[in-house]
Amino acid sequence: MAKVKVYSTPTCPYCVTAKDFLKEKGIEFEDLDVSTNETARNEMIEKSGQMGVPVISVGEDEHATIIVGFDQPKLEAALNIKEKAA
Repeated sequence: MAKVKVYSTPTCPYCVTAKDFLKEKGIEFEDLDVSTNETARNEMIEKSGQMGVPVISVGEDEHATIIVGFDQPKLEAALNIKEKAA
């Protein structure tokens, strides 16, 4: 399974939604609070060019897929999650 990092803040509703989605799918992730962690904040800005959250990194280093915001289809594709037909 790819390494997943979620750069977020405690007050961001989209961050909560993204983390809930990952938990629901059984995906382990590292939650980095960029409101208190300056190193994580700088890392997020360097990777995404953005200051908005969430920023989700799937994979390692320069090969990581960076997703800005909670974009479920992009997240599913990056994690190779297939939705089951009803």
